[in-house]
Amino acid sequence: MLSLYNSLKNKKEIFDFARRKIKIYTCGPTVYDFAHIGNFRAYIFADILVRYLKFLDYKRFWVMNITDIDDKTILGAKKAHLPLVKFTEKYEKAFFEDLKSLNIERADKYPRAIENIKEIQNLIVVLWEKGLAYEKNGSVYFDISKFEKYGQLSKIVLDEKSKKSHIDNDSYEKKSPGDFVLWKKTRKGEPHWKLKIENCELIGRPGWHIECSAMAMKHLGKTIDFHLGGVDLKFPHHENEIAQSEGATGKTFSRFWLHNEHLLVEGKKMSKSLGNFYTLRDLIKKGFDPLAFRYLCLQTHWQSKMDFSFRALRAAENALKEIRKLRFRNYDLRIKREKIIKEINVALSDNLDTPQALAILHKQNDFRLWQYFEPVLSLGIKNYELRIKNNIKELIKQREKLRKMGKFEDADVIRKEIKRLGYEIEDTEKGPQIIDIH
Repeated sequence: MLSLYNSLKNKKEIFDFARRKIKIYTCGPTVYDFAHIGNFRAYIFADILVRYLKFLDYKRFWVMNITDIDDKTILGAKKAHLPLVKFTEKYEKAFFEDLKSLNIERADKYPRAIENIKEIQNLIVVLWEKGLAYEKNGSVYFDISKFEKYGQLSKIVLDEKSKKSHIDNDSYEKKSPGDFVLWKKTRKGEPHWKLKIENCELIGRPGWHIECSAMAMKHLGKTIDFHLGGVDLKFPHHENEIAQSEGATGKTFSRFWLHNEHLLVEGKKMSKSLGNFYTLRDLIKKGFDPLAFRYLCLQTHWQSKMDFSFRALRAAENALKEIRKLRFRNYDLRIKREKIIKEINVALSDNLDTPQALAILHKQNDFRLWQYFEPVLSLGIKNYELRIKNNIKELIKQREKLRKMGKFEDADVIRKEIKRLGYEIEDTEKGPQIIDIH
């Protein structure tokens, strides 16, 4: 039985839904820059959940949005002197390339905000007609004082000052609740659309929060099963999503809210000003296998802060290489794999405890078990194929020739040269096996 920590209830709850299609929504990237490794920790967590549901034979439908209209994308396009769509295209393309590098499964839908303006406008009109929204200086705001359950996710308590304030930015201070913008009056040169409310036409563009509510409900309906995102999104973004969605429909927006914790860099918050800000591309440029980062993420429970360092990443890469080497080992036919498989499933079913699952797998040191759980962990184990360069192949042939001639010292010189070039040779009954040690 699968149990998961539900942020809405602040406790683990049993996932006991009927065998129907499970509806999942993940807050995706804001495409104004390359996504950083903290972002990808969240997407890897979402991927593990989706993969494990599939592994348990649940049908699921996964939606991840693309935020292409907000303060950051508009400012970025302006600085780059590019149309908004042209500017965001570059970073959206890079995002999908990075997903592929990390073996993150494609979601079923990637709706873009710019393609869902009509749905966003219709939702704002519903909120207006229900008395939950008001206009001020050409913008439309959600009135949080009219939604009694505001704060149910973040546990923020409203005071009188909060009830009277309104916030125009897409993001704001985590401890400063206030009426948030649904439709934002645009400045000169910004992309804009016409919102018709009663007898008025308001020229503007959507606020960030309303975009997710509209896209989630368009593709998944009024109530979804899982809403995922980093813990930094709990407030204000997810709190505001609940207010908008439930205010409009009167129904529960999401049954489960799952929030993965922050990624730190050597104990500090990742920041460009501190010089410790990294994208996945930065890791690849330094020669790391991107799947080593995926493995590193799985070593830390998704509810715990993850402390990233290059030393830890190197250790993760070495561990991944050792796992891949297992394919050359003889299998122990005495291992009762059914029992071990059950133990690993118990770990994964208990709040997706990937560190415990990895610990059991390492203890068994059995390649077949790694292969069995590859559909969930997706570490490139099952389909890992070593591409050997022609010069290495030639050195292997020379070494084998020398060994057959009994010139073992000369053969060992070649073995050392092969190792210097990044490969290791293991002599087996089937002949020499080459192992990548890059």
